[in-house]
Amino acid sequence: MLYRALVRFLSLVARTFYKQIDVVGLENVPARGAVILAGNHPNALIDGLLLISQAGRTPVHFLGNAKLWKIPVLARLLDTLGAVPVLRREEHGPDADNRGAFERVDDVLACGGCVAIFPEGISHADSRLTTLKTGAARMALNAAARRGSDVTIVPFGLTYFNRHRFRSQVLLHFAAPMPIDEHRLAAYENDEVGTVRQLTAELRKRLSRVTLNAPDWETLRFIHAARRLYKPISSKLKPEIHVELSRRFVDRYTRFAGEPDIQRLRREIEAYQAQLDLLGLKDYQLGHRVSAGIAMKRIVWRTALVVLLLPLALPGAIIALPAAWLGATAGTWFSYDVDDIATLKVTTAVPVLLTTYALFTVAAGVGFGWGWAMLAILLLPASFFATLFVLEKQAQLLASIRSVFRLARLSGDIEALDAERKKLVTAVRTAVDRYADPAIRRIFDAPDFDSQ
Repeated sequence: MLYRALVRFLSLVARTFYKQIDVVGLENVPARGAVILAGNHPNALIDGLLLISQAGRTPVHFLGNAKLWKIPVLARLLDTLGAVPVLRREEHGPDADNRGAFERVDDVLACGGCVAIFPEGISHADSRLTTLKTGAARMALNAAARRGSDVTIVPFGLTYFNRHRFRSQVLLHFAAPMPIDEHRLAAYENDEVGTVRQLTAELRKRLSRVTLNAPDWETLRFIHAARRLYKPISSKLKPEIHVELSRRFVDRYTRFAGEPDIQRLRREIEAYQAQLDLLGLKDYQLGHRVSAGIAMKRIVWRTALVVLLLPLALPGAIIALPAAWLGATAGTWFSYDVDDIATLKVTTAVPVLLTTYALFTVAAGVGFGWGWAMLAILLLPASFFATLFVLEKQAQLLASIRSVFRLARLSGDIEALDAERKKLVTAVRTAVDRYADPAIRRIFDAPDFDSQ
C-alpha cells in the first residue's frame, strides 16, 4: 500500500519535472516472472525514479550506490522502495563485499520479482555508453542456474532531450527481451566467465539500439543540426523517431567521417549554427517562417491566457517559485557534473514545496477554520498546476515577442541565412542518399520532401 502510494507520488513528480515522458516498447517487459531491467545511467537518481514509475512492474527493486544510504531521509525512502545498496569497488576497494546484495537480488528473482540495474555502474555525462559491468549478466545466469527459475533481461535506454531542464522531454525505450534459456544455462555450466562476458556483450549491443551514442558532444550537436536540416519542415517527429533518426545519422557519420564531402558538410553546418547562435536565432525560426500577423495573433492569445489564469496561479506561484529557486540554486552550486543537476533540483524543491504546502494548509486551518484548510488542500494543487501553465505560456509569449523583433531587425542577415539553409538542406539530403544504409528502410521518402 505504502509502496504503491509512493510510486504514484514519484510518477507525479516525474511528470511535473518533465513535460513529456514517452515510453516505447513497454510490451517487452513481462507482466509476470523474474525480470532484470538493465539500462544506461545518464541522470543519477532521476533514472531510477522514471524507471520505478514507468516500467509497468510493481515493485521494482533497483540497485543503488551504498553511499546514498548515508543520508537518513534518503535511506528510508530507498528502503521503502525496496532498493538494494551496492558497494562500488572504485570507492571501497577490491575487498568490497556485495554478497548480501547478490543474495537479496537472487531472492527477489526466485520469487518472480523485478530488479533494475545500471550496468555502467555509475551515473555519467558522457555522450555514449561507458564500459558495462558484468553484474547484470552474472545475476541473471546465477539466479536461473541456482533456483531453476526463468529469468529475462530487458534492456532499456533513457534519452533526455535536456536532462536537467525543467519541463523538457525524456524517452524511455525498452528493447526486445533476452531470456536466459537452456542454451545459455548449458553454456554457463561449461564456461561461467565466457558466458557472462558474451551475455554482457550482447546486452551492450541491445542497449546501443535504444540509446544515442556519439564520439563526443560536439559531434552530437552537429548530428542534431544535420537532422533538423534533413527532415521535412512539415514533419513533427515522435520522440522515438527523433532518437532513431539521430542514431542513424551518428552511425553513418562515424563510418564515413573521413570522406572529404562529409568533412566539408560538417564545417558548413557548424558555421551556419555558429551564425544562428551569434544572432540569437533557432533553426526552426528560419524553417518555419511565420508572418507578422500570425505572430501577433499568437502573442495576443498567449497574453489573454496568462491574464485569465493569473488569479488562480498566484497562490501556487507564492508557494512554488521559492522552492523552484532553491532547487535551481542547489543544482547550480552543489552539482559535480550535469548528470546530477536534475536530482539535486528535485530532491531540494520537492521537500521544500511539500513543507510550504503543509504550512499554508495549517495556517489556513488555524486562522480561518479547518473548512478553509480542506479547501486549501484541494485548491493549492490546482493553483500549482495553473502556475506551471502560466509560466510556460509566459515563456512562449516572451519567445514570440523576441522572435518578432529579431526577425524584423535582422531581415538582411536572415535572408542570407535562409539561402544558406536551403543550400545545406540539399547538401544533407544528397549525403543521406549517398551514404545511407540501403538495407534499412528510410524514415522519409521522396514524396515527403516534395510535399514541403
